[in-house]
Amino acid sequence: MENVYLVAGARTPFLKSGTGYLDLMAYQLGAAAIRAVLEKSGVPASAIERVILGNVLQDVRTSNVAREAALEAGIPFTTPCQTVVQACISANQAITTGMNQIRTGEARVLIAGGVDTASDPPILFPRSMRRKLLLSQRIKTAGDRLKFLLSMRFADFVPQRPAIAEFLTGRVMGEDCELLAGKFNISREAQDAFAARSHAQAASAWEAGRYGQVAPVTLPGGEIIREDNGIRPDTTTQKLARLKPAFAQNGTLTAGNSSFLTDGAAVVLLASESWVQENNLQPLARVVDYAYSGQSPWEELLLGPAYAACRLLLKHNLKLDSLDVIEFHEAFAGQVLANIAALESADFSQKHFGTTEPRGPMPMEKLNLWGGSLALGHPFGATGARIALTAVERLHAENGKLALLAACAAGGHGHAMLLEKV
Repeated sequence: MENVYLVAGARTPFLKSGTGYLDLMAYQLGAAAIRAVLEKSGVPASAIERVILGNVLQDVRTSNVAREAALEAGIPFTTPCQTVVQACISANQAITTGMNQIRTGEARVLIAGGVDTASDPPILFPRSMRRKLLLSQRIKTAGDRLKFLLSMRFADFVPQRPAIAEFLTGRVMGEDCELLAGKFNISREAQDAFAARSHAQAASAWEAGRYGQVAPVTLPGGEIIREDNGIRPDTTTQKLARLKPAFAQNGTLTAGNSSFLTDGAAVVLLASESWVQENNLQPLARVVDYAYSGQSPWEELLLGPAYAACRLLLKHNLKLDSLDVIEFHEAFAGQVLANIAALESADFSQKHFGTTEPRGPMPMEKLNLWGGSLALGHPFGATGARIALTAVERLHAENGKLALLAACAAGGHGHAMLLEKV
């Protein structure tokens, strides 16, 4: 199987939901990212053989949002497109799906990533109303119409409020993180300190011009969005300490140490080694390997990065200090710190992987140095591509060789990937 290379990547600015992208659909954000990666790479749209996008908050009008985004971006209609979903690691799944298509020869060059807009979530009527509307298609006579109208109740018109809750457990993710933080004894002070660090690192990276991956987005009215708008450079642990718990009365999670609802898109261009050579391109990194994991959604919903990273690092006989760059998705500060604690735990390694030698300790001087999802935001379907691109850019900026990225996802999933600088 051929080596798979990450040739280029781009993303839109990530915006807090309900702000600049309020009037855009997800496919429009996806198209903006696709156009940007084509421009950055110099690869013509006609050369792209597949487009694969992750998407979580699916609009029924554009259920295969990859197709709509690709066509809007100028990709030929002869190019097959697919949309994948695996909660917060949907873009990760899109990238590894593309990687495998290249490895098996189904494609030689493709675009993979993801998009989401929480500004336009699918909001449902109650099931009773949906059933009545479905049956209304059988209406033929005036009597049928009157019977239908008389069947309506006020409760039928009350929409179901959208909630980021686990289907099986009914808990929102913040409640699960509270359980995880308690299990690993992660204090409120430690979480606030990590959140403040994320904002400070992100602000410094933007000020230093590190985020060349971000491509401007022109809104329909002509306004141009150029930067992420969730970063708070003035964040301090003192300010965060004043916030009230968000998910439990005496909990440790707050709005300040949790990621926020975000709109955005991010994609990468992947190609086979032979295609890169034939087209005289200089790739950024080789996609070395990846791992997925599944855990109990009742007890370890957000511990996926520790499981997936351990599995991958053991396979390649690596430890965390063997790496030059580490990028972890920051759903919550407590989630990242709990996963770090697991990676550093001999008991965790022995129980789940049969070795008393943990993969830690975590070299904090290598972790999320340009900020993370706590500051940049987290468009569910896009974050995996953003993290991969950030890891690659950091490898080049910091003269590193090997990067690890990892992320958690609803359902008790985890993902980890190794990237090698070219």
